[in-house]
Amino acid sequence: MAQIAHGDVERQSQGIAARRASSTNWQKLFGMITRHAVLILVSILFMFPFYWMIITALKDNTRVFTYPIEWWPDPVRWENFPTAINYAGFPFFLYLRNSVFYSLSVSIGTILSCAAVGYGFARLRFPGRDLLFMVTVATLMIPGIVTFIPTFILFKNLGMLGTYAPLVLPAFFGNAFFIFMMRQFFQGMPAELTDAARVDGASEFRIFWQIMLPLVRPALLVMAVFTFLWTWHEFFGPLVYLSEQRQYPLSLGLFAFRAQRTTEWSLMMAASTLATLPLVVVFFFAQRYFLEGIRLTGIKG
Repeated sequence: MAQIAHGDVERQSQGIAARRASSTNWQKLFGMITRHAVLILVSILFMFPFYWMIITALKDNTRVFTYPIEWWPDPVRWENFPTAINYAGFPFFLYLRNSVFYSLSVSIGTILSCAAVGYGFARLRFPGRDLLFMVTVATLMIPGIVTFIPTFILFKNLGMLGTYAPLVLPAFFGNAFFIFMMRQFFQGMPAELTDAARVDGASEFRIFWQIMLPLVRPALLVMAVFTFLWTWHEFFGPLVYLSEQRQYPLSLGLFAFRAQRTTEWSLMMAASTLATLPLVVVFFFAQRYFLEGIRLTGIKG
């Protein structure tokens, strides 16, 4: 009898454990479905402006503001894209070349300067290092418009107005946010790597260039993508410093196009779609390294 009772108790315990496990699995499944549903909803909300821009670019101009709303253009006007590119007074490829040059130059300057300064703050020891780092980070609290007028006067006295120099040169002197990010990342690298290199007789520059930079490649790519995106959409700086239309990047070129053809919404959206495509392509090919860099910077920081 005791053995039978013991078997019943054991079976009841196993049944309770199975029910608890099943309940836990259902809770996990419900939580996962809820999270994915929220993410899908948020993604749709963020994608909606891009979708609206594309369908507007494919519509006839007379059907852009029709009611009820046309969620798919009928007929589809693919010719709006070549029309926008070849439109008189809108040299699209010239603006595109200027934007690529501007964004790549600023990205290269930011990567080189911020990586070097971040490595110095993280790995080199010199008097006043921590104080200088605090001052560098404190500049993040200064609004950009406060330093804009002195910077403008400086470049005016140097005779650089009307060129890309005022837009590109500051990038080669570092960015406080990315300097902070790179310092935190370099501090997370094992000290034994640099110590072993010094024992082998490697110079500090060689350690930085050949050992440390390849290890922080994901962080460099994050910095490059962010800088490229911010520079590609930059409007105020080129508006102030550039004086000739042939120097305009796409951001200013689209503004000039809108000023000339206010009512051509389909062509305007076609040109905006073409201006956005390079960013989509860059992120599409760099997303794996981009997400890896964000994950690693979050751990090291």
